[in-house]
Amino acid sequence: MLTENITLTNFIVSVSLILGGFIAGVVIEKVILSRLRRFAKRTSWEGDEIVINSIKGAAILWFGLAGIYAAFANLPLKPVIQTIVQKAILIVILISVTVVLSKIVVGLISLHSKKATGGLPSASLFINISRGIIFLLGALIILQSVGVSITPLITALGVGGLAVALALQPTLSNLFAGVQIIVSKQLEPGDWVEIDSGAKGYVVDVSWRNTTIRELPNNLIIVPNSLLANSVITNFSRPQKKMSVIIEVGVSYNSDLAKVERVTIDVAKKVVKDVQGGEAEFEPIVRYHTFADFSINFSVILRVKEFINKYLVRHEFIKALHKRYNEEGIEIPFPIRTIHMKDTPPPTHM
Repeated sequence: MLTENITLTNFIVSVSLILGGFIAGVVIEKVILSRLRRFAKRTSWEGDEIVINSIKGAAILWFGLAGIYAAFANLPLKPVIQTIVQKAILIVILISVTVVLSKIVVGLISLHSKKATGGLPSASLFINISRGIIFLLGALIILQSVGVSITPLITALGVGGLAVALALQPTLSNLFAGVQIIVSKQLEPGDWVEIDSGAKGYVVDVSWRNTTIRELPNNLIIVPNSLLANSVITNFSRPQKKMSVIIEVGVSYNSDLAKVERVTIDVAKKVVKDVQGGEAEFEPIVRYHTFADFSINFSVILRVKEFINKYLVRHEFIKALHKRYNEEGIEIPFPIRTIHMKDTPPPTHM
């Protein structure tokens, strides 16, 4: 027999304990956690919301399991059955605690990456590594709790890990390259980069194997981390997203250069002020630099808030400058070449 004589009183008490546990969990979930959630929304730190949201649903499970544990302890079961039930409940609790801790850690990492200017980037690589470490530790704790010695397992994992590392050198190379890219802060998700291979676009994510880059046409470029780590990368979002836009212009040799400079700066100021993405606080700059074949060339330096804004700002500036030059009588010459013919006497015939 698996049990002794179960009386009606034992049965009623056990059922009451199970129901009481679940009811207590519902009360904690619906009343206490709801009030804590509302209070957390009024605080400046968002981490408390992450913790409370991670516990959502787990309170009912934990109190319900506590009720089940008390109910079975109240029943006159054989010791072996009591042990099996206790271990089963312990395993479920440890699994749920591991899941909750995983949610909390991942949430805090994401929060930290969004708020800290010099913190860890929001890349799935760190999130997946953190989640994997937590679940691995949780599995080891569960095995140790149910009486399985983890020392031989750790030893076997060490020996097996060496063999796996030798067999998966390319994969591990990409993994460590991804970690190195993130830790060194060479690039982060959201940065606009250009690789020496010609690929350019927004960094979408740095995973355990590759980095995903989204081009302007919305195509995705998948670059292995090891290849990216050995590439020359131009990051247009570092050290800050604001950047200068240089536009080359040429005017006729007959132009009044002082007037050209004044008109050009006036147009540039209006464009960076009115066009979305322009940096209105920046004072546009005009610098003459070349006596070309058919024009005097100069550079106009504007400033935009981020890389993608330069296309619209440059587009509107060229339109506005062309219109204003026509109004002011400033000539933008066509490519021409003047050839001077020297008169020579006709050849004499003997």
